[in-house]
Amino acid sequence: MITRHAIVLLGLLGFAPAAAAQDFRIEDSGAARLADVAQLKPGIIAFSDQWGGDAVDAGGVLIRFEDWANKHPVQKKFLALFPAYVEPTIAKPANGGGPMVEKLYMYVAQARFVLDRAPDTIDLSHYVTLPILERIDPAIKHKLITAADVVPFNDDPGAGNDNPDRKWCTGRATSICIQSSYKLEGKIPIGVLLVNKLRDSVKKVADTIDFQSELSAQAAADVDQAALQELTALDTPVSGVLEQDIFYVNQIMKFGKLLAVFQSHPSDARKTVVTAFMSLAIKARVLDEKRDYENVPVLRNLVPAQVLMGQSSFNSGNSISAGLPKYARNEISTIAGILQKDAAAK
Repeated sequence: MITRHAIVLLGLLGFAPAAAAQDFRIEDSGAARLADVAQLKPGIIAFSDQWGGDAVDAGGVLIRFEDWANKHPVQKKFLALFPAYVEPTIAKPANGGGPMVEKLYMYVAQARFVLDRAPDTIDLSHYVTLPILERIDPAIKHKLITAADVVPFNDDPGAGNDNPDRKWCTGRATSICIQSSYKLEGKIPIGVLLVNKLRDSVKKVADTIDFQSELSAQAAADVDQAALQELTALDTPVSGVLEQDIFYVNQIMKFGKLLAVFQSHPSDARKTVVTAFMSLAIKARVLDEKRDYENVPVLRNLVPAQVLMGQSSFNSGNSISAGLPKYARNEISTIAGILQKDAAAK
């Protein structure tokens, strides 16, 4: 049976870039968070998203959630939706059946770059606004919501995502809560039409992705300095953190997170080192749908794993429709460009 998930897997997150900023260029490296700051050239972003022998996909960029949590506990602490996150039990799966554990695959990208700006000149609260999100991708439509508008987490997509440490959109002084909608682009709407014609279900595939997130900035005094230094493998003071938590997505993904850690440059007080991470938890059910699509000739290029890896003829452009590897590179390049342009304007 063809399900909705693979068709819409290109609409994952609200912080997708419209196009990569020209100020920075990506250079793939081993583990970007270990990149030698002294060797980083101006305008270069060290980037990595490979898991080597731990990967579960041909592209080498997906790892089982349980393997990730066991082998990379510091990453899991900061890049899961919250530190105690576990694969949730879904009481009533959308595709039918009884209770089941929602198995997840993690895509984790890491990057490092240097800004020509001292840490104490960067006001992270400036980036916690809707206009900043709109600069990153005008295709995503946003509106502010309050904590009272947060979903109740009692359905399939929301199960397990209720933060036990604090309610989403509360408890952080500098934060906004966002309802976002992304209308699928490129060839994907054509695929949606085809699937809706072929489906044997009255429930049709939507051509938009709706999600809720919290965008926040945390000051140096509000973060675990030692643990973040372990995450970034850089022992200089953390001056602040930007974080976007995608805690509800109606399809494909269980959660997402963008975390950017700002630290003092070890040898130049006029510069700031930024180590950024993007984590996406992909439902294993998405990748298990391969046979359903391969057996329908007009949908063979919509096999979920191929689209996720950017290996489908339906992939296009520089944003989400390009697949996860290109998407992550463009996202981080865009954010780095915004930060650097703001630095140049000071």
